[in-house]
Amino acid sequence: MTGRWMMAIAGMVLAAFLVAPDRFAPLFQPLTRNGAPAIYQQTSILSLTLSHLGIVTVAVLASTVAGLVLAILVTRRSGREFLPLARTVTAVGQTLPPVAVLALAVPVMGFGTGPTLVALFLYGMLPVFENALAGLTGQSPQVAEAARGMGLTPVQRLWQIDLPLALPLLLAGMRLTAVISLGTATIGSTVAARTLGEVIIAGLLSANTAFVVQGGLVVGILAVLIHHGFQALERRARLRTGLD
Repeated sequence: MTGRWMMAIAGMVLAAFLVAPDRFAPLFQPLTRNGAPAIYQQTSILSLTLSHLGIVTVAVLASTVAGLVLAILVTRRSGREFLPLARTVTAVGQTLPPVAVLALAVPVMGFGTGPTLVALFLYGMLPVFENALAGLTGQSPQVAEAARGMGLTPVQRLWQIDLPLALPLLLAGMRLTAVISLGTATIGSTVAARTLGEVIIAGLLSANTAFVVQGGLVVGILAVLIHHGFQALERRARLRTGLD
């Protein structure tokens, strides 16, 4: 209960800051020097936050779809031989630094949101794939026997049994991907994507610690809220499937 209250308070404080950041200027003023502004005003922090969340949402959904489809394919009898290849493909995003992906994508896609989406998509696919794979392959033999006894086809078993039972682990993978992507998306501002990295970079360039702290705090609070939100969904999914 205490954790819920803390999350609620954090959410309300974040919302208040995004709607009226100037009211928080006295808190950030000690972090400035030589009369520099305490609140980033070149672009609306609220609009940057919404843009940041939009980019992360698209990337997480794309990573989830790709990772889940791959996990389903390699757990079917006809696709099991492709499991090593699928693991290699999904691991590529984790081995290539997002900055390197941006550098490779910009000459092809130009500056803006596109390269950032590619970097986040590749970087976020591995957690979803591995968790979906664990959820689809970690079911007890009794489940398979029950499905055969009910006369379910492979497709029916996938939709009615396998995916619902794998949902808690899939949500855990999405949680990891979302939190990773939320922090990583800040580098998108280096290629002109509208993210909260713009506030952090502006602070670094102008030696204004207040801007750096603002951008970092917004991203950090969002990450904590999203993390706890997914955990709540995981608990609900586990209760519905009888895993708890």
